Parts: sequence; structure tokens; C-alpha cells
Amino acid sequence: MKWLLTLVAIVLLNSAARAGDAPKKLPNIVWITCEDMGPHLGPYGDKYATTPNLDKFAQRSLRYLTVWSNAPVCAPARTTLISGMYASSTGSEHMRSMTQLPDSMRLFVAYLRLRGYYCTNRVKEDYNLEKKGPVWHDSSNKAHYKNRMPGQPFFAVFNFTVTHESQIRKRPHKLVHDPAKVRIPAYHPDTPEVRHDWAQYYDNITTMDKEVGAILRELEESGLAQDTIVIFFSDHGSGMPRNKRWLYDCGLHVPLLIHFPERWRDLAPKDYAAGGTTPRLVSFVDFGPSMISLSGQRPPEHMQGEAFLGPHAAAPRKYLHGFRGRMDERIDLARSVRDERYVYIRNYMPHKAQGQYLNYMFQTPTTRVWKELFDLGKLNEAQSFFWKTRPPEELYDLENDRDEIHNLAASPKHQEILRRLRGAHSDHVFQIRDLGFLPEDELHARSAGSNPYDMGHDDRKYPLKRIFETTDLASMLQPEDLPKLQKALSDEDSAVRYWAALGIIMRGKDAVVSSRKALLKALADSAPSVRIAAAEALGKYGSDQDASKAVAALAELVSFKKNGLYVAVQALNALGKLGPRAAPALPAIQAAPQGTDAVTPRQREYVPRLVEKLIADLEK
Repeated sequence: MKWLLTLVAIVLLNSAARAGDAPKKLPNIVWITCEDMGPHLGPYGDKYATTPNLDKFAQRSLRYLTVWSNAPVCAPARTTLISGMYASSTGSEHMRSMTQLPDSMRLFVAYLRLRGYYCTNRVKEDYNLEKKGPVWHDSSNKAHYKNRMPGQPFFAVFNFTVTHESQIRKRPHKLVHDPAKVRIPAYHPDTPEVRHDWAQYYDNITTMDKEVGAILRELEESGLAQDTIVIFFSDHGSGMPRNKRWLYDCGLHVPLLIHFPERWRDLAPKDYAAGGTTPRLVSFVDFGPSMISLSGQRPPEHMQGEAFLGPHAAAPRKYLHGFRGRMDERIDLARSVRDERYVYIRNYMPHKAQGQYLNYMFQTPTTRVWKELFDLGKLNEAQSFFWKTRPPEELYDLENDRDEIHNLAASPKHQEILRRLRGAHSDHVFQIRDLGFLPEDELHARSAGSNPYDMGHDDRKYPLKRIFETTDLASMLQPEDLPKLQKALSDEDSAVRYWAALGIIMRGKDAVVSSRKALLKALADSAPSVRIAAAEALGKYGSDQDASKAVAALAELVSFKKNGLYVAVQALNALGKLGPRAAPALPAIQAAPQGTDAVTPRQREYVPRLVEKLIADLEK
């Protein structure tokens, strides 16, 4: 009923808008998208790439130089794209999760439908938000604009998967691009396996380029090209390890080519020129509002993105923002910001190595050989960085350091830049009410009966200022802040207590020993996330007696059936940090996957993956 009332209100508002300033005819819009691909294309100056169709398309399009996907992995990136809102503000930032928007908000395609558009998607969705009300007319492998009513404007998505991470490791594969000529980034070791993977990635780009050419030819042959705005981009950076899933520019930077036919040139940005470039900063959160603007509507106020196309285009952005939460079965929290030149990364869990074991990522040959060489001590500093714990802050100069390996966060010459980007990040946290500072189980528990977005804007349920201050205190690793963290372990808010316990873990054995009494008390905390953090601290750094209590506490929480997916994932991650001390929990670990069929297929593998890795490590 709420959706129906909202729909009526939107229809009335847009009817009024159409009567005023909407165009009599609407442009068609086609998105041609691919997966897991950075700007490794001929139009972006990559001479190793073979992309004749995109080279030709770029000659009649505007090429955007700085576009971020906001998230460096598909589901949260696509969620931001389809909603026009940062997934970190809607509780949907974690890889393969599911939350809801408030009843008054809709995915941007719904607003196009209200203007009469026929909306199709072929074929990937992968959203972390439930679809409410009408979205796509057709979302399937048969979806096509040709199925619309005669004369009906259309918004059509064609998505190509051949560049996906899974296709880089597909064997057998006869290479077309010469692996001896591929550029190896400074963070990867130069081995035959790495060269093969990079060359195969470029082979896949060439295959995708042919598919793009087929869509463009079909538009021309159907006589629709002069009425269709065509937009090409990918869903995040390349699928190679340390690109996909990470908040470096190489994980977030995507190509964006936009062509406006002559009759719709009035909807193009002011700096539009066929074959030209623009330095304007754009990110996925801006795409939805821009499509709504192209349809003649003003983007709804709740959308956090800013239109960069059409009559309602906003002023250019100063910063782009990236976010990283749980990646498949591994828990993390990091944020990034970039301007025209610099990238700033804030690691809120610096005690975790970047290269946490991810089952899916370790299927790529590059990942395995890279880790093997690290374990053998055969990597240089830049190549080893990925497998070590991280600094709280990273700062990179993209103009002079394209591979982002020289961290300038401690450079005296760059402190003003560091402070400016750090401030842009913290301002953004409060502007969007970033929900990433809640453990995932609490995100859902606190949203019960409502939704994460509304919960996040209720300071009684989500006291962001206090939680953020504790998170910052915990993760900056200043030794003198330990007494404040010990005090925070008795705070009334469980998220504050959670971050206090994590901050103690981050400071190592001496901090845990000096906090023993408070941590033992926390083993009985009402919040599972606090119990888990305290147990990890005592299990890793406490006495044998304390570790035994900690392992017993974690063993109680690993059951998916009893405790739910998010608690089980947290507990299993904690046990994985304890080494042989986790052995007494082995029977509980083996039984943990029971009941996982109750979750969505997207999440079903996470507990079994963690269990498999834990058992393998304990049996070594």
C-alpha cells in the first residue's frame, strides 16, 4: 500500500513536470557494460590493448578520464549504480548481502519507467538491495529494446561477462597477446603465471570489443542510432588480484565513453566534443541521477549522486569516494578518497593483511604464485606489501606513481594534502551516515522493523559520532590511546565496545595483557560481536587458560543454524587468527555449515569456505 501511494505521488509530480519543461520526445539510452576491467583500452592510450570497435566509438564520443565505481567489486558497485546512493549508506556495502531501501525510495530505473521508458537488462543485476515495485520490464538473457511498443523510448543495458575475473583463469587458453610484451605492475612479481594472466585478460578485452561492435552495428542497422545516447563503461577495475576488491585507483577506476547523436546534443555536458576528453570527476553514484536528468526529470532529493548529464546536471565534484566492507567470507573495513591527482586510503582494520585468504581469489594463478613467493621470501618491498598488515593511512600521487606503491602518508611535504583528504573522508562519513562502522549482525539487528538507511539516520539507534570516534581511536594505533579504549569497553553502545576490543587487538600482546580483566568480562557481553572480538584478543595473546575460555566462547558462536550467518562468519574469522589454539573448537567448526541452505544462494558458500580453510590449517 505504501508503494502504491508513493507511486501515485511520483506520477502526479512528474505529470506536472512534463506539462512544464519536459521534451516532447525522449532520447533512447543504451548502456554497454562489461565486467572487471580498468581503462585498459586503446582510447585510453594502452598500446598493448586491441580494441578496434571501441577505438572507433571513442572517436565520436566523450572520454571521461577519472571515473570511479565507488566499490571495487561487483555487487556493492552495482547496488550504488542502480540506487543512486552509496551502498555504505544503505547497509548494502558488503559483498553479497541483502537489505532494503525505505518505502519512499526507488531504484533509478523506476523513475525512467514513469516517463514511459521501456527498460531492459541483459542480464546481470547482482544488487544488494531488494527490488520493490516495478523496475525492469525484462531482465533476462532475452531482454532487448526491440520488444518495446512501437515508438516507445527505451533504456537498455547490455552486459558482457567475458572480461570477468573468472575468465582470466579459464584454461586451456591459447594466448593471442604476447605475454612477453605485457606490462607487469610493480606490485606483482614477474613470473610466467602472472604474464599469462595479464595477457589473457587483454585477450578477453579484445573478445568483449567484438561484442560491443555487434551492439553498435545493430543500432545502426535498426535506424535507431541517431535517437540513442550510448554509454560504455565497466563495473569496476580489473579482475587481477590487488585491483578487484581493493580501494586503490586500479580497483575503482573504470573507462567511460559517452556518445550523443547530433539531435540530442543539447543534453550533453558543456564540454562535450566528439573524440574529446573531460577531466570531470564522476562515480557510479552519479549515474542514476544522470539518467533521470536525461529523461527530463529532476533527480529525487534522496539520491546522493549528482547528475553530470542532461538539463539537471550539477556542478562538478571535488572528490570521489570508495568503500570496502566484507569481501565474500573475509571481514574488512576501509574507505578511500581521490581528487584529480591523489588517492587517500583509510584502513580501519590495519591488523588484517590486505591479502586475506579469499577462496575465490586464490583460484587465480597469479594469486597463488604471488603468495608462494612471499612465503619463500623472494619478493621485494612493493610486492610484499600486499601480504602484510597495513598502515592506518595510505596516500599516493597518481601523477608520479601509477602503481600506487609509494605511500606518502608520512611524508612531511604531503601533510597538508593528507589532512585535506582525511577531512574530505570524515565529512563524507557524516554526510551520508556511513553504516560500515557497525558489525554486520548489528546492522541487521538494529534495523529490525525498519531499514538500514532510516536506522542510520536515527542517532538513538546509531550514535555515529561516538562510534566513529572510537573506530578512529582504535585504528590509528596510537599507544597512548589504550586507556581510552579500555574505558570504552564499558560503553553503553555495543558498537563502541566492539571497536574498543578491536583497538586492543590491534595494539598486540602487551595491550591485551594489560586489558585482561575487561576482556574476560567482555566474553559474556550481550553483543556477539563484542564477545567475538574479546575472544580473538584473549585467544591470540592471552594465557593458555584464558585462551581456552576464549576458544570455548567462539565455539558457541560458529553455528550458522544457531547464531545466523553474520555471527558465524565473524566467529570463524576470529578462530582463523588463533592458529593451533583453535583446535579444541574443531568439532564445532566441522558442524558449523549445517543450516546454510537457509540463506540466499549468493551467501551459501561463505561458512563452508571458512570451515574448509580452518580445518586445512589445523591439520597442517
